Amino acid sequence: MPLSPMDEYLAHQTCETFDHVFTSDRNFYDRYYFNMHASSDELFLITGMGQYPNLGTTDAFVSVSHGDTIYVVRASRELGADRLNSRVGPFGFEVIEGLKQVRVFCESNEWGLAFDLRFEGTVPALEEPKTFQRMPHGRVHMDTSRFSQVGGWSGQLEVGGRSYEVTPDLWRGVRDRSWGIRGVGEPEPPGIRVKAAASGFGGFFHTWIPVQVEDGSLYKLFAEEDQDGNRHVEESAHVRNFASGGEIRQMGSPSFHFEYQSGTRELQSARVEVEDPDGKMVTIQCTPLRTLYLAAGSGYIPQPDWAHGMYQGELKVEGKTYDVSSADARAALGPLYETLCRFELSTGEVGYGLLENLVVGTYHPHGFHEPGAKAP
Repeated sequence: MPLSPMDEYLAHQTCETFDHVFTSDRNFYDRYYFNMHASSDELFLITGMGQYPNLGTTDAFVSVSHGDTIYVVRASRELGADRLNSRVGPFGFEVIEGLKQVRVFCESNEWGLAFDLRFEGTVPALEEPKTFQRMPHGRVHMDTSRFSQVGGWSGQLEVGGRSYEVTPDLWRGVRDRSWGIRGVGEPEPPGIRVKAAASGFGGFFHTWIPVQVEDGSLYKLFAEEDQDGNRHVEESAHVRNFASGGEIRQMGSPSFHFEYQSGTRELQSARVEVEDPDGKMVTIQCTPLRTLYLAAGSGYIPQPDWAHGMYQGELKVEGKTYDVSSADARAALGPLYETLCRFELSTGEVGYGLLENLVVGTYHPHGFHEPGAKAP
């Protein structure tokens, strides 16, 4: 149990030093996620970093959908005892002002994907409902806490042979911080989970839609349901921008109407209906502009050579490109879709941002009556 700089802070939550977390569960993680767009369909960037104390690893990535290509740089190293060390290869993540400003960077490299960017929140960070799932055989599958925030970006970006000057009037996005227990690292033997899968257990619907409108305020919509559409967790809130006081107002239960591209579970169009804090129905029309496929090398969807928390040695840094110009190539990169959308609200407001969509296994409300079913 070596000491580290974090042990100087009056922040201990257990009787251990900071290099040990409260549980020995291998799946404990602590992660940053950021996305960025230019309020247009030109490109969509996602970057993040995670620490996995019980696996002894930390990793980071950036993935950019630009033209018909997804560009990826990713890095992994041994974690060590210093949890304050947020450098992984060319990547770095620096808190400038807690719950308000964060700097993220990826130094110049042989793959031509680099950036130095600062995120500044336009609304207060919003704590999301806790996610908890226990499998039928008793093991905790997910137990996570999370907060999110929309804001503006400033700095520089280099990708696909082009350089961009990033300014917060157009370059917007959302970040989230999450930590707790969810599947990470090398795959485990399935054991009794085989029996649960054969019985039809495991259908899951997830959507996360942070709608940032012109003045920087946020309509935040989030839901998770089982295979029959029973909703286990949801969030529905309107958050005013800092200039207007930053008030967080709860809205009604959202209703999601999704249309999928034929032969896939990728979004074609969507409509959301929700009561605003004053009881008035608001309709949000969601038009997809560009999708970033996190199965393409980011680690979010585990692959044989890379997954969040997978041990890669003392240090490994590499770059990848993925051609997504064909329907077949895109179809192989589900089931987690990060779709940049234009949002048109019945209030007259317009915004841009993420519609995150994940439908796994059987999900009857949208016509996926078998685990492998696709849209007609």
